[in-house]
Amino acid sequence: VARRLSLIKHPECHSMAGGRAIEHLAQTGNRQQHTFRLPMQQYRNCDFSFSGLQNLVNKAIVQKEKEEGIQEGEILSCVKDIAAAVQHAVAVHIIQRTYRAMLFCIKNSILPSKNATLVVSGGVASNQYIRKGLQTLADANDFAFLCPPPRLCTDNGVMIAWNGIERLRAGLGVLHSTDGIRYEPK
Repeated sequence: VARRLSLIKHPECHSMAGGRAIEHLAQTGNRQQHTFRLPMQQYRNCDFSFSGLQNLVNKAIVQKEKEEGIQEGEILSCVKDIAAAVQHAVAVHIIQRTYRAMLFCIKNSILPSKNATLVVSGGVASNQYIRKGLQTLADANDFAFLCPPPRLCTDNGVMIAWNGIERLRAGLGVLHSTDGIRYEPK
């Protein structure tokens, strides 16, 4: 969405990553100016998907570009409102699906009914709006909430590598010889 909104050209966001730019602009946007249907509402499972939301947002952006008489790549006057609406829709989708997963895990004795913990990490955990929503969800359901500081909620590849470092240091689950391992590109 940040790429489609050309936020790299926005004076407040030119040095920010896309997710951070959306969060920054959303702080002063009015999410009620645009309403995006939540993804996968017809599915009663715990899956996440944002492709349908992305399509809806793209259509809204194209419509707004036509209304404002601008071309793709130019900044819309309503960019902050779109950012706020998108961030809200993403947050609600994540919260709803996480809640469904929490209930599923408790019902199927995957998690204890007492002292369960919700851990949130990765780039999405650096978004304070989403983080606050998940904190509220955890609190409302008597889950502990663990989330690294935002500076550690970066690229998943970095976190996976860090996990590998910690496992190597601890000598846990480390394969010391790659003899006999077959690698495939996908």
